[in-house]
Amino acid sequence: MPLSRSKAGGGRNLGPLTPELGKWAVLPLEMIIPLATSEIKAAEIPLGEGGGFATKQDAIVALHRVREEELDLAHDAISEAIDEDDPRLRISAILGLPRMMLRRSENLMYQLVVRLDDPDPTVSDLAWETLERIAPIFPSSSELDMEALLRKTSKKQRDRAFKVLKAISKEWVEAGCQHIELLLKDEDVDLRRRSAKLLRVITERGGAVGWDLIAWALEDRDAAVRSSGADCLPKLASTEPRIAAILVEASLGERDTSVRMKILRAIKSLDMQNPRVARLIIDGASDNDVRLRRACISQLSAVLTGASLREAAGELARTETDPDLKRQLMALAFDPEMEGTEEEKNRFLAELDPVEDENEQHQLKISGDPPQREGHKQEQGRQVDEELQ
Repeated sequence: MPLSRSKAGGGRNLGPLTPELGKWAVLPLEMIIPLATSEIKAAEIPLGEGGGFATKQDAIVALHRVREEELDLAHDAISEAIDEDDPRLRISAILGLPRMMLRRSENLMYQLVVRLDDPDPTVSDLAWETLERIAPIFPSSSELDMEALLRKTSKKQRDRAFKVLKAISKEWVEAGCQHIELLLKDEDVDLRRRSAKLLRVITERGGAVGWDLIAWALEDRDAAVRSSGADCLPKLASTEPRIAAILVEASLGERDTSVRMKILRAIKSLDMQNPRVARLIIDGASDNDVRLRRACISQLSAVLTGASLREAAGELARTETDPDLKRQLMALAFDPEMEGTEEEKNRFLAELDPVEDENEQHQLKISGDPPQREGHKQEQGRQVDEELQ
């Protein structure tokens, strides 16, 4: 089925799809079809364009440049070239194939996939590299059977197939999730391990489907798969803190050491204002696993304050057996207002209000005169003496 050109090429940077510049780029348009189909043996390049002669290999690469009325002929020519006996012609066809697919794509993806198993290693390597570049642009092509590629028995080919899936997942998250979902359900543990490593690519944009895939990975019977799932938790906490808290809580029973440590480190990424997270940390501070207690005790002051923190720390300190953790808890439980030195206690005392002299206040009420400074009283005394004299 033909692919939509507008969907395939619209608004995209064509640089990665364009072959390295050469004589194909300056070959006169009227010479491309005749040279690619061997009607002529060579074509002269104008001096203003560098001069020299272009060969059939150059013309095959240039087939995507033809005029619209010659597009059918160009498509047929590149389709024939990719199956040529001469590996050099097959290489030229693969080089020109990405740009041709943007104009006319029928059957070309299928022919490219066939070349993945080409007997010539140079052709095969180029076909894999090309597929990795164009698969994100044509992820829904019916000619691209990713499930078959991902299940290649050869380790080298399987490695390449998963590079293609990674490229697709970065550009088309939904398509990536569909493939990863099938792989995580597979009995082949290698497929589950490889697909779980791709979960970090879809963590932020995978939505509810992505969360389910991470949850499946965390519940897998293989520790390596669970480890890859745990790697997603810090990134998930930054975008979906509520979901991350649920997954961390559900994984606290993990018994594999390396996976459990990743889950414990993920606790620090959670939203400490979430009541569920606060409860998780408080409960974890009394867990049987000293590593979980250490991780949670270090976060107690982030979820509790004041008297609540001191009370919780005091209760935990009474049952804590690890000396270092016990000291930490005792420090958190310490109340300087009640247990500190005199100087520390005095800091919490309120300042006293100034106390007025009762006799002076009584006299002021009788006389009705405001209080006077001592110097003013002396001045008044001198004035009275002068009047008497």
